[in-house]
Amino acid sequence: MDDIFGEALLDYHAGEQMGELITETSISEEDVLPVSYLFRSYKSMPSLEQKALAHCRGDILDVGCGAGSHSLYLQDQGLNVTAIDESQGAVHVARSRGVEYVIHSSLLNFSEGGFDTILLLMNGTGIFSTLKEVPRYLEHLKKLLDPGGQILIDGSDLQYMYDRSAEGGIMVPANRYYGELDFVITYKSRSSRPFPWLYLDERLFELLADDHGFNFEILERGENFDYLAKLSVR
Repeated sequence: MDDIFGEALLDYHAGEQMGELITETSISEEDVLPVSYLFRSYKSMPSLEQKALAHCRGDILDVGCGAGSHSLYLQDQGLNVTAIDESQGAVHVARSRGVEYVIHSSLLNFSEGGFDTILLLMNGTGIFSTLKEVPRYLEHLKKLLDPGGQILIDGSDLQYMYDRSAEGGIMVPANRYYGELDFVITYKSRSSRPFPWLYLDERLFELLADDHGFNFEILERGENFDYLAKLSVR
């Protein structure tokens, strides 16, 4: 499987400072993400991410660590961090930047438990892929937590991206949940295969979390229909 995301991280880490990732979804046109953004410092992070990092405690699992920016900040605070990513390139870059414990693994294939905090950022709900898969991921995450542990995850409600009718109703797809998107990443004219990515609105997320034995709390809401949630096992 192509590791386009990892290739971009590796190039930037090697000195190609002007790289760009082009993202496109089934409901939006192409958007540009500078690769440099994935190497951002704490001061350059959005307030939701800073809030999440401030709430981290104990032994931490950083899911989808990317270039390791969150893990590095937490390590600097004296916390124990395990970072995982499906991208081999991301794993290499995170290690090279100083993340001490990085594992090449998907979330569902990772079984090392005992964490006090599990961190999923940059639309962390995306890793669930589709609405149907959310229960499986929630049950797996529960197994990775120590008693009293927490999941810190951000998400976004995409209703604002859909057309509104003259009566003010929201015209959303009839055959699927409106937050289920197909995503494509392009780097240096090479594109990934389309992959599913989930944007989960907070009301539905709370219902699903409750169904699977979690308390659900919104820690902060952003300016773009995004939010940071804390899940803890009842």
